[in-house]
Amino acid sequence: QAQLIESGGGLVHTGDSLRLSCAASRTFSNNAMGWFRQAPGKEREFVAGISWNGGGTTYADPVKGRFSISREYGKTTVYLQMNSLQPEDTAVYYCAAQYSSAWRTGARISTWGQGTQVTVSS
Repeated sequence: QAQLIESGGGLVHTGDSLRLSCAASRTFSNNAMGWFRQAPGKEREFVAGISWNGGGTTYADPVKGRFSISREYGKTTVYLQMNSLQPEDTAVYYCAAQYSSAWRTGARISTWGQGTQVTVSS
């Protein structure tokens, strides 16, 4: 069974940076992949998405200019570089893969990771 495994979360202070990684148990090299997050008491929300070859990226408005999603062409690891972290970025971050090759926000997710906690203290 295909799995996505996130790592890199932790406790940081306002203004710090973190890089999350998402490793796949099998190849997702032809799938668009993305990151979501869920804060306590809130619904899961989209953060960033990237197409299969890294050629197209999409970001949610709250993270534009601060977060960057990337992947190596042909590889199955996806990264989320998070800069200028704020307390409102505190959440469990989930990696996800879509059935399609180009990221489409709102499209069905085929596989979810188990999540990694990011906590930003003020």
